[in-house]
Amino acid sequence: MSVKAAATHIDWTKLTTSLGLKTETVAALGAFRKRNEEARRVLGDLQEQKTAVDFAHYRKILKNQAVVDDLEKAFKTFKPASYDVQAQIKSIDAVEAKALERAKSTASKVESELADLEATLKNIETSRPIEELTADDVLKSRPEIAEKVDALLSKNKWDTKGYNDKFGYVTLF
Repeated sequence: MSVKAAATHIDWTKLTTSLGLKTETVAALGAFRKRNEEARRVLGDLQEQKTAVDFAHYRKILKNQAVVDDLEKAFKTFKPASYDVQAQIKSIDAVEAKALERAKSTASKVESELADLEATLKNIETSRPIEELTADDVLKSRPEIAEKVDALLSKNKWDTKGYNDKFGYVTLF
């Protein structure tokens, strides 16, 4: 598939939403898309224009034939200016390399997150139901809970946040 054909088949919304790109990358892609579409439109408009000049027609219409002769001579001797575009090509290559680097970085991050999510999903699918868990199981898997509870008990600060709001304040003597 040629580059031109590939560029017309890009699904821009899927590209910007499904890859989890950074906002600056999405903005750069949007700006590139707008510039690309504008350039394609201008190119199409220019390709539709006639490029041949009918000097015979102007000789019939205008009384001053010398003006038409001068314009015809200038038209035939016209040489378009040539520009060195190597600097622009180098900057485009640099932007392309940076975009490719970011795309590879994003792809590796997505792959690692996907692997983490698959491991988490496997863990969830193979774990025991919550009804079968005991307090010892929870403390074994999360020892920081036991440390926090011990610290609160040593300070005589045992309070469950929201308990009194939900069930009322109850004291035992």
